[in-house]
Amino acid sequence: MLIKLDENMPRDPKPALQALGHDTHTVYDGLQTRPDHEVLAAARREGRFVITQDVRLADSRAVGRHRGIMLLRIAEPSATGITSRVTWVFEHEDPRTWTNAVVIVTDSKVRIWRQKNEGT
Repeated sequence: MLIKLDENMPRDPKPALQALGHDTHTVYDGLQTRPDHEVLAAARREGRFVITQDVRLADSRAVGRHRGIMLLRIAEPSATGITSRVTWVFEHEDPRTWTNAVVIVTDSKVRIWRQKNEGT
């Protein structure tokens, strides 16, 4: 899977996701301080799934079409806590089913919200 870690994410999940075979970029790879719509547009162009803690970025009603977005809502959002939870989810769930979906990850659940098909 092609992944982009948003600016509000630590860089720590990048090597963990790469070790699982995912091509992972961070916003720090050229989009640091750019507005959300530019980050999302770059992710769309590159075909990347976005991982964020930003509720606004994950609101598909506001952001429009996307390749897929994971919204982390965990109690311990430290670099270690985030890396641990993201790694666990990618090891125990099937990310191939997340295309064009918003995946909401909490400490105890993974919920998947799918965009309505708009003729494509």
